Parts: sequence; C-alpha cells; structure tokens
Amino acid sequence: MDEKLISKKELLRLTGISYGQLYRWKRKNLIPEEWFIRKSTYTGQETFFPKQKILDRIDKIKRMKDDLSLDEIAERLSPNLAEVMLPVEEIIKRNIVSKEVWDLFADEWNGVKTLHFEQILRLYVIARTLKTGDVSLEEAHRVWSMLEAHASRVREQKGELWVIRKMGIAISLLTDSVQDLYIEADAKVVVRLSLAQCAEELKIRMMDGGV
Repeated sequence: MDEKLISKKELLRLTGISYGQLYRWKRKNLIPEEWFIRKSTYTGQETFFPKQKILDRIDKIKRMKDDLSLDEIAERLSPNLAEVMLPVEEIIKRNIVSKEVWDLFADEWNGVKTLHFEQILRLYVIARTLKTGDVSLEEAHRVWSMLEAHASRVREQKGELWVIRKMGIAISLLTDSVQDLYIEADAKVVVRLSLAQCAEELKIRMMDGGV
C-alpha cells in the first residue's frame, strides 16, 4: 500500500535541479506542500517525496518554464476549480467517475443533475476506494456516509482516508496526522488515500476534459 518514495538528494541528482529551485517552486505552489515528507533516518531527519508524482511534476515544470512565468505555471498546474460545476452526464462521459459508481450513489443526490467540485471529489474518492477491490459495496456506502458527515474536511482537501480491516470487519478513518496513527499488527490497511492527492488527480482529469 505504501507509495514509493524518493529522497531529496536523489531527486536533485536525477532531475538536475538545485536545492534553491526546488524550494522556490514550493513557495510558488508548483509543488504541493504535502509532497514534502519528513522521515527519520539513521542520519537524522530527511525529506522524501512520492517518487512518480514529483518526477512527473518537475518534468512538466521544466517543459513549461521557458515559455511561462512561475505564476502562470502555478495556474496551469493548480487551477481554481472549486466553483466549477459539471452535469452528471458530462462527469460520466469524461470517465471522471464511471456510470456504475454513479448508479450506486445516485439516490444520495435526490435527483440532482449537476455537481460542484467537492461533490465530484467525494464520488471520485469512493471510486478510487472501490477500484482497490478490497472494499465491498456495503463498506463503500459506510465510507460515503463518513465523507458526507465530514464534508468540510473533503472540501478543504485535508488529511487521509484509511480503511482498516481486522477479522473481516472494516472501519474507515479520516486523519490529519498519519505520523501518530498506529494500528494493531494483525489489522490490514486496505485503503489509504490522500484527499489532497485525489483532488490533484481530479483537477487534472477535469482539465484534460476541457474545463
């Protein structure tokens, strides 16, 4: 379940960028704050990154920086989609969420035909949860109820969703501090999703569709 990480030293070596560039891009919001992961190592505290995400992001920045300012790049990478609304049929057409997932939760919307970003994000998180194959439909509905009860956390895109299973029973958690989260040795983490990363993926899917 753990995402492959890359150290800051290795990242700078592979990409050829400097320490100063990396942190300047962070200050300009070209690289999300949550991608800077502090971990204890035998040499002390070091910074790591989700490997594929950071390499893809730096590649995009390097390709755009000769033609655009850093502020323009930031707008391209993280557009303000919070106010965007999409018809359900368009969400399905773009494969942001499949028709099967929509049909499972259509009754929750009481006939609503257009969704705003936070609602689409909630559906997208559920779709990602079901895609693992480790969560039943009943369990997905319980996750949905939790996300609905804590809609402000989803709206703020803060924290991580965890689904943990022990002896066949699953519980779901929304947590801000994963560093302080400990589970029993015989419990299994079947889903672990960052709300911020899901929002980032969703924005890319919406941009690719021409939003």
